Amino acid sequence: MDKATLWTWIHAERAALAATLAEITPEEWAHDTLCPGWTVHDIAAHVISNPQIGWGEMGGLMARNLGRSYNAMIFREVKRLGARETRESILADFDRFATSTRHVPTTTTVEPLIDALLHHQDIVRPLGRPHEMPPEAAAVAADRVRRLAPLMGTRRLVRSVRMVATDVAWTRGEGPTIEGPMQELLMVASGRRPDPALVSGEGTALVPALA
Repeated sequence: MDKATLWTWIHAERAALAATLAEITPEEWAHDTLCPGWTVHDIAAHVISNPQIGWGEMGGLMARNLGRSYNAMIFREVKRLGARETRESILADFDRFATSTRHVPTTTTVEPLIDALLHHQDIVRPLGRPHEMPPEAAAVAADRVRRLAPLMGTRRLVRSVRMVATDVAWTRGEGPTIEGPMQELLMVASGRRPDPALVSGEGTALVPALA
C-alpha cells in the first residue's frame, strides 16, 4: 500500500474522530471506553499525540517508563496525557495536526491508521454511536495488527483461526473460520469484542471477548 493512500485514510479517520469528539457532551468525554481504565478523554489525547512525538520526546518517554512493560508504558503515558490536556486543547490539536504526516519514531506509517480506526471504535461503541470503517483501510490495519499480535496479546488467537472478510477480498490464517465485515475482523485481531451479530463461524468460539 502506497503512503499517499495510507495518509489519506489516516487523515479522513482522524477528521471523523475529531467530528465525533466535537459533538459529544462533556459527560460523554468522561465515559469509559473499550480500553479498560481509559476514558474518552484519555483516548482522544492519546490518538492526537501520535504526530507530536518525535525523537526529542522519545528520550523522556523511555526514561519515565524504564523497566515497565510495553502495555504498562502505554497505559501510564495515556493517563499522563489525559491529565495534562483539556478537552479544548485536545480538539485544538486535532485541528492543528489534522493533515500531519509525522508518526512516532520506530513505528510504521500504518500505526497511526490503526490508532485512528480502532480507538474511534473504542469510543463510539460504548456510547451507542455507530461508525463504520472503510473496509480497505481496515484490511491494511488488520495485516499490521496480526504482526503486532504478541504486543496485543492475540498471538495465539490469530494463529488459531481463519479470518474471512465479507466486504473485501481478505482471508488470513488457518483453522476454524471467523467470517464477517473487515472492521469486525480487525476488532478480533486486536483483542477487542466484535459485534456478535455480524460475525459467524466455528472460530468465534475461540474469541475470548465473545466468551
